[in-house]
Amino acid sequence: MGQTITEKILSTHAGHDVKAGDLAIVNVDAAMASDTTAPLALKAFKEMGGVNPWNPEKTIFVIDHASPAPNERIANLHKQMREFAMSTDSILYDEGSGICHQIMVEEEHVKPGQLIIGADSHTVTYGALGAFSTGVGSTDLAAIMLTGKTWLKVPESIKIILNGKPNSGISAKDIILDVVGKIGLNGATYKTLEYSGSTLKYLTLGDRMTIANMAVEMGGKAGIFETSSLELPYNFEPVLPDSDAEYIKTVTIDVSSIRPKIAKPHSPDNICDIDDVIGTKIDMAFIGTCTNGRLEDLQLAASILKGKQLASGIRMLITPASRNILNQAMADGTMNILSEAGATFIPPGCGPCVGTHLGVPGNDEVILSTANRNFPGRMGNPNSHIYLASPAVVAASALSGVITDPASIGHVETRKKVNK
Repeated sequence: MGQTITEKILSTHAGHDVKAGDLAIVNVDAAMASDTTAPLALKAFKEMGGVNPWNPEKTIFVIDHASPAPNERIANLHKQMREFAMSTDSILYDEGSGICHQIMVEEEHVKPGQLIIGADSHTVTYGALGAFSTGVGSTDLAAIMLTGKTWLKVPESIKIILNGKPNSGISAKDIILDVVGKIGLNGATYKTLEYSGSTLKYLTLGDRMTIANMAVEMGGKAGIFETSSLELPYNFEPVLPDSDAEYIKTVTIDVSSIRPKIAKPHSPDNICDIDDVIGTKIDMAFIGTCTNGRLEDLQLAASILKGKQLASGIRMLITPASRNILNQAMADGTMNILSEAGATFIPPGCGPCVGTHLGVPGNDEVILSTANRNFPGRMGNPNSHIYLASPAVVAASALSGVITDPASIGHVETRKKVNK
């Protein structure tokens, strides 16, 4: 019997062949923690007798969840991270650098075929590059920092075949919301979602990151793309499953039939077509997060908002996923367009998404967000109501003040990039 992508990567890192269900001790290519998890990881690391990480060049810390520090307590946690990184020559991305998952990809800490562990559930994002990546708790990460190894049970895989070309106005966010609606909140618990199919040639790296990111919203251990049509600025060996690999389930989706999707409160799998909620009044529009804060997302919003103004009473917050993206958005005029339309930019980071810093909504307010989660309290107020949508839908809705199909305001999005 052949191997899935997951089985191939974990076999390589275990040093022997493994199959779904096996327990394996594996070597880790990199370990990452943010300011929400690093302080606890450092405490556990020291309690384990740790002094220096097994490999400082593969130990990455990112200050992104409450950045810049909103109070004295968090400022001192950030200080701990800085002091540890400096004393051990570990890698630190300080406040304003951006969201950990965007930085890990931008700075090439992740490459196809690698095994990456992060103390954050959305570490699954790196599967966009054909890596096996997953989140763990702070204590597990401390053990990895000490040894460079971890243990895990090899997940079974669900094969997701995406076929067809996305229609005009349909983005990766619409695709993954459709997948989440079909699989369900717990439908992939401790499984890997492995993506293949003819649609992949139309998907950018950013698109793939959006889709891989939400594997955990289905309970997934990982979300991995085949890399045969992926373009990267360096040479790599494609990671492909064997033709006779065994999957616990196969789901085929005709992407050409997908309409713009919305996740209604209060669950990412509460999915409907946009037609079911058109006209729903919103109070705030939010574009950002590790799911949809990339330059292409901001440019898409700018193409809709150019020369226009937000609807009366509507707030729009935008958080670029990294400083690099912010700089590019300033350089090409994207930021100007969005600001002139009435949007407010806040520093690159995670704050509004998790409700730890800036952008907290009021009671009973309705937020239309490009984030990955809409559970009660997700943005800092359990009495608010969060809908999830693509950047195009969020931007179009900010113009009208109600949930709006971008096509109804004459917006036409075309996909210029086709991977070979």
